[in-house]
This record gives sequence, C-alpha cells and structure tokens, in this order.
Amino acid sequence: MIEYKLYVAESLIRIFAGILFFFQGYDKLFKIKIPSVIDTFMGDAYKHHISRPLVILVAYYTTLTELIGGLLLVFGFFTNYALYALGLDLILVCFAFSIIEPMWDMKHVFPRFILIVLLLILPLENNKLSLDYLINLKLK
Repeated sequence: MIEYKLYVAESLIRIFAGILFFFQGYDKLFKIKIPSVIDTFMGDAYKHHISRPLVILVAYYTTLTELIGGLLLVFGFFTNYALYALGLDLILVCFAFSIIEPMWDMKHVFPRFILIVLLLILPLENNKLSLDYLINLKLK
C-alpha cells in the first residue's frame, strides 16, 4: 500500500510543479509577451553591462523552458530532462532577479526550486504514473 502512496505522491508533486511552470511560461509568452519581459530586465541589465542579446536569449529560454518543461512534467514525459532544464531556468531567474534587487522576494521562485530538487531526489521507481514509465514498459 505504501508503494502506491509513493507513486501518487510523486505524481502529485510532478503535476503540481508542471502546472506552475506551464502557466508561468504561458503568461510570459501569450499575456505579458516576451518583448515586455525583455524590456522589464533591460534597464537593470544595462546598468550591469549585460548585453541586450543575452537578455533576449535568457528571456526566450526561460519562457519556452517553463512552458514546454511544465507540460512535459504534467505528462511525465522526458521528466529528467525537463527537470534539468527547469533547474537551469531557476538559476537564470535567480541571477536575473538578483541583478535587479539583491534582496528580492523569493516567494514565487523558492517553492518551485524545492519541488524540482525533490523530484530529482525521488527514486525513478516512483515515477510509475507517467508517460516515461509507459514508454519504458513498452520498450522492454
């Protein structure tokens, strides 16, 4: 019985994190729009001699990674790759926010960080309610 609880717990954490990331990427891509995201960071980036092309690259990476990585987490497809990409996303976001304000409010980023780390720590055997598991089952 406890092993099924672990499967469900891992799935709940993965799906919850996926939804958070997906909608963050969705908002940045379709509501806020990437040019607005870039403009938000450009003033502070300019003060710290960070080039516009780098800000554009990071804005696109974080937006698309959150959107696609979140969706991958929800379905449990390429889960580890999505977690690695989202981990890098959080590092970039942490860096960007730290440039703007060294003592920034982590209330939105830190919970996502904990969820990603927790999912990376959990054994792969608990990932049975996912597309990754079904595909691996078919291949065996």
